[in-house]
Amino acid sequence: MEGGIEESVRLLSSESRWVDGSEVDSESPPLSLHEEEISREGYGSIRRRLVKKPQRLDSFDVEAMGISNSHDHHSKDLSIWPTLAMAFQTLGVVYGDLGTSPLYVFSDVFSKVPIKSDADVLGALSLVMYTIALLPLAKYVFIVLKANDNGEGGTFALYSLICRYANVSLLPNRQQADERISSFKLKLPTPELERALNIKEGLERRSSLKTLLLLLVLMGTSMIIGDGILTPAMSVMSAVSGLQGEIPGVDTNSVVILSIVILVGLFSIQRFGTSKVGFMFAPALALWFFCLGSIGMYNLFKHDITVLKAINPAYIYYFFKRNSAKAWSALGGCVLCITGSEAMFADLGHFSVLSIQIAFSFVVFPCLMLAYMGQAAYLIRYPSSAERIFYDSVPEALFWPVFVIATLAAMIASQAMISATFSCIKQSMALGCCPRMKIVHTSRKFMGQIYIPVINWFLMIMCIIVVATFRSTTDIANAYGIAEVGVMMVSTTLVTLVMLLIWQTNLFLALCFPLVFGTVELIYLSSVLTKIKEGGWLPLAFASCFLCIMYTWSYGSVLKYQSEVREKISMDFLLELGSTLGTVRVPGIGLLYNELVQGIPSIFGQFLLTLPAIHSTLVFVCIKYIPVPVVPQEERFLFRRVCPKDYHMFRCIARYGYKDIRKEDHNAFEQLLVESLEKFLRREAQEMALENSIADMELDSISVRSRDSDFPVDGVEELQIPLMHDQRMEEASTSTLEEPVTILPSSVMSSDEDPSLEYELSALREAINSGFTYLLAHGDVRARKDSWFIKKLVINYFYSFLRRNCRAGAANMSVPHMNIMEVSMTYMV
Repeated sequence: MEGGIEESVRLLSSESRWVDGSEVDSESPPLSLHEEEISREGYGSIRRRLVKKPQRLDSFDVEAMGISNSHDHHSKDLSIWPTLAMAFQTLGVVYGDLGTSPLYVFSDVFSKVPIKSDADVLGALSLVMYTIALLPLAKYVFIVLKANDNGEGGTFALYSLICRYANVSLLPNRQQADERISSFKLKLPTPELERALNIKEGLERRSSLKTLLLLLVLMGTSMIIGDGILTPAMSVMSAVSGLQGEIPGVDTNSVVILSIVILVGLFSIQRFGTSKVGFMFAPALALWFFCLGSIGMYNLFKHDITVLKAINPAYIYYFFKRNSAKAWSALGGCVLCITGSEAMFADLGHFSVLSIQIAFSFVVFPCLMLAYMGQAAYLIRYPSSAERIFYDSVPEALFWPVFVIATLAAMIASQAMISATFSCIKQSMALGCCPRMKIVHTSRKFMGQIYIPVINWFLMIMCIIVVATFRSTTDIANAYGIAEVGVMMVSTTLVTLVMLLIWQTNLFLALCFPLVFGTVELIYLSSVLTKIKEGGWLPLAFASCFLCIMYTWSYGSVLKYQSEVREKISMDFLLELGSTLGTVRVPGIGLLYNELVQGIPSIFGQFLLTLPAIHSTLVFVCIKYIPVPVVPQEERFLFRRVCPKDYHMFRCIARYGYKDIRKEDHNAFEQLLVESLEKFLRREAQEMALENSIADMELDSISVRSRDSDFPVDGVEELQIPLMHDQRMEEASTSTLEEPVTILPSSVMSSDEDPSLEYELSALREAINSGFTYLLAHGDVRARKDSWFIKKLVINYFYSFLRRNCRAGAANMSVPHMNIMEVSMTYMV
């Protein structure tokens, strides 16, 4: 019998890790039998085992206690027709930027390399064809798309994926309870596990590598934001420039003014959201790709079908041999043919991998190939048309329809990058790498559609400045190439790390990925970097600015969190104050917001000193972002008790993924929190009853054996073993956790009959009726006097400026001001 009960305790304990999986948090006194002298033989070992206490079901666990395996919100219907419909939709969202590249690629290439013979055209065409085949097709479509984070793509998705497998986040608030979120899904070990573990340990042990990884991610994000500035300027101006030469009197000034007018209109409609105009995106881009393919095929057969021989890569060699340094410079224009490739990965969260692969392989890739081959055929016949090759190659009767479609496609391409910029800012805010800003949700149906006013108007002003300053697509193209190649190299580095750490790919194959694609990208980077004086400085300036802002915010946030951890209030101090906390407890619920996942925040002491009374029920609320895309609603909250029961103090951690939207108003949040707290109290009472029942059964068993050790007790064992044993065996056979199982014997008192539980619930209801008060800290962060000068400069001026001008914590919650209480707090870091 004792073996069965020990097995039950062991099974209960195996599901009940807290924080580090080894011991109960010091702020929650363990439940045990009363300390009294027991002289009965054998009882001492039982008492010691219960004092050590089997860990309860993550005593922080309320809504997460019934975690299901069916919460994969990215599961998509893999049947053929929904997949084809989704592939059609990707044309309007994913491929706008990539699809508009024929507007300007050859005109930029041949602005560096004059056309002296057909070999120059064939060499440039071969270079473009193999660049598209190698990077967007081979790299992104067939490799990078598989490195997704539960269906989410992008730089931050790769970073969160790495953070789940290795504790490389600079913010030390990771808990073992987070790993039981259904979307965490860590991969099982493989024969390459030892190498992966060595990489994991190396990343976790060296803080310099953690910082380097974060800087790499922030650099990639900064480049994407730079793309959000350059894409609208480049796409719109390239489309509008077709009017030059078609309408007499249209000069560069007219093109610049019309481009600025279109850009102002484009950014002005952002506040309505993409859903308002999204219905026309996919059909318009589908018509655009049809135009590209049709016009390319027309030019191919009409002018020179022999350009098909450019499929021979030897023409690339001849191109460089004939033009040497000029050909190297022309690579900066060639790289424009793959602008927007990163969007295939960044926008993955809205679609499936298969739908993006189908759309690119069967629509985008063939149409782009036909478009470039048709332009090359036209150039062989009319080499003087290189400056405006796209519009010159369009049949004259189709010019105006194609011009309208091209302008619309350019606006859609710009829309996609603007939306991607909003998403990047939102993700960086969620992971604590960007100052808080106002986020407007433009769609009730699609939570990913957001609008950030400050970023929108900033992008618009920068786009207008770029267009008005550069006044030509050539210089903008030089800047555009650096931003695109920079993002690609960051993705290559992170995917290589994913291969080694998570996929645990064969070492040779894993190194082939950066060796092949990284080499090509380095060659392109070496070319575009030579254009720094000709406009290439612009994305570097943008990226440096954004990188400084985001890293400073991350650095200051980590120091502030570490300061809070150091200045925690000790449990001994609270126990000395007693359940009244040294003041008066008045009815009501106080929600004290802080960033700690463990311990009493120092700001609580400020409230005790400042307020004449404190609320009868206190909840320390911590909003925490987990390195997963989405946390299911039923796994959102974790609760635990702080101090003994008569203190009526609890801790609540609200967990969100980096794609989650905190859109609930304060009333909904309060109602959900109270319901979760009641569940926690009832579950706690059940666990108490279970532990007491186990203790009684073990004592009865020892008493029987002490009176007659030779007497068989098979009957007692048969009665007691099914307590949890059979139930757990059934669970192991099914391997599901769909419903929370109450593992209580029939003799255990129900929670409704527990007088202490009823008293606590009634006290909670009385506090609810008295209302909620939000207790917030108006914190000021200052560097210590013994800090270095640079640290003082960054923290006291730059970081403090960002904190003063970013969106305050109270503004992120739709709470009436009369329900908010703030006290000042200075954190010395």
